[in-house]
Amino acid sequence: MATELDAPPLLDPLIHSIRGQRVMLDADLARLYGVSTRRFNEAFRRNRSRFPGDFSFQLTAEEYANLRSQTATSSSRHADSQGEKRSQSVTGSSHGGRRYRPWVFTAHGALMAANILHSDQATRMGVYVIRAFVRLREEIVANAAILKRLAEIDRTLLQHDSALRDIYRKLLPLLQPPPDPPRRGIGFQTSHE
Repeated sequence: MATELDAPPLLDPLIHSIRGQRVMLDADLARLYGVSTRRFNEAFRRNRSRFPGDFSFQLTAEEYANLRSQTATSSSRHADSQGEKRSQSVTGSSHGGRRYRPWVFTAHGALMAANILHSDQATRMGVYVIRAFVRLREEIVANAAILKRLAEIDRTLLQHDSALRDIYRKLLPLLQPPPDPPRRGIGFQTSHE
């Protein structure tokens, strides 16, 4: 029997690809886990030793600006459950914005963050977040397999195309109508002419 934990909510817009890793912003995780971004980051700082570089990292100014511009262009399509635009979670609240560049968390970091918050909602949502990361990873692998197969088909078609072109060139002289036989001229002809 399926439970509500079997299917992750639509978290795909909250997962970004930065430095070749799939990550979520601290503000998005805080909102999902039912705490303020400030409380989330305080718990994170107190337990910093639990978050190695492959669990979390702070965005550079350039990465942060790039993420803000990407999210601002898509904010009209993505509104969270409170009706707030997605760009506000990246750029900060509507009351002055962020003072520090955000931290981002990989799937492992998101699970560790749920564990340090000690709340029921964080524990429940941690499962959803991990499932969203896993689903995205599976989709990427499936897409890579499809692209590989399409490349093989394309290569095969090019080989067949080349082979068919060669066959056509060889058959073309055979498909031409035979040349007209030489006509005998009118009148008496000697064999020397």
